[in-house]
Amino acid sequence: MAYAFENLSAWKESRKLVVTVYQLLDEFPKFEKYALCDQIRRSIVSVPSNLAEGSGSLMEAYNQLILAADLHYIEEKSLDDMRPQIDIVARMLNGLRASLIKTLNTQQ
Repeated sequence: MAYAFENLSAWKESRKLVVTVYQLLDEFPKFEKYALCDQIRRSIVSVPSNLAEGSGSLMEAYNQLILAADLHYIEEKSLDDMRPQIDIVARMLNGLRASLIKTLNTQQ
């Protein structure tokens, strides 16, 4: 039997995003493995780990990836290619948040 969160599309999509980000981090210079890479890993992993704060963590990870592109650790194209995936997860998380708010408001 699956836990409730395992049935959420946002959770399933964010898992895919984690894999994409981890693969992208392999392109970073070795000296960044324990600095920016570590922070990106923590923030992107927190998206599926904590859906209540997922949108914030998602934007944190995206910001850090933008910084990585600014630092020329990753190609701008890699960031652009990832953007649609980030948009999907963000829309799903926003929809989930709206649904939860609506449910809470109707229960009051």
